[in-house]
Amino acid sequence: MHEIADIACNFTSERFDKDLNNIIKKAIVNKITKFGLICSQLSDLDKLLKIYNQYCKNMFFTIGVHPHHANEIDKEYLENLKEQIIKNNPHAIGETGLDFFRNLSTYEEQIYAFEEQIKIAIDTNKPLFLHQRDSHEDFIKILKKYSSDISKAVVHCFTGTQKQLDDYLELDCYIGVTGWICDENRNVELRKTIKNIPLSKLMIETDCPYLIPKNLLDNPKNNRNEPSYLNHIVAEISMLLDVDEEDLRKESFKNTLSFFQSVN
Repeated sequence: MHEIADIACNFTSERFDKDLNNIIKKAIVNKITKFGLICSQLSDLDKLLKIYNQYCKNMFFTIGVHPHHANEIDKEYLENLKEQIIKNNPHAIGETGLDFFRNLSTYEEQIYAFEEQIKIAIDTNKPLFLHQRDSHEDFIKILKKYSSDISKAVVHCFTGTQKQLDDYLELDCYIGVTGWICDENRNVELRKTIKNIPLSKLMIETDCPYLIPKNLLDNPKNNRNEPSYLNHIVAEISMLLDVDEEDLRKESFKNTLSFFQSVN
């Protein structure tokens, strides 16, 4: 069985504080050998870097500000963000984007934070790790504005329509798919749309500890998602795409390495 990568792990979550080492060991035993360590705000950074330095052979990491925290960004915060990116040399910028579902930051704050982080990614020649929820029109408009200068981007946790997928692929984006795909009752359209994602643009993720697959046979009592469940997600995607599971593992792993391993 070929090794695979989980591109979105929120290991700074307090839900991993007590047993992260065991979680990572369990995943590696199950052939999940690379992990994307995702940053949501600068206050996470010390903890994130400590984790990365302990497991650097198995991890990629990002630095950025999630749209939920866009309201924290002012000129001073932005300068600090730039300094930390230059100092620590992350593999990608993010998680950044737009989220109009919960609106924890205003429209204007989110637009500003998103554009400023795109500019940083362009200036540092780093990929973008992107978040989009209920904001596609503004999101794609901004991406198109900067598309000629963006090196690479992945739209993580894709749950969209065929039209949205077409828009992202037109901009040469990678597409991240989570265990959300395993909920056949709530994701009829997504389970059809996924068939049109080229294997060369597909990456796979848990977004742990969130989005635990709904059809796990042995659902944990704490309902916490973890990287070892990525094999379950891969099997589901393989079935929906009607492709050999081993081929899917090889291709998604290759895509992940290609995306994250271009640190300057």
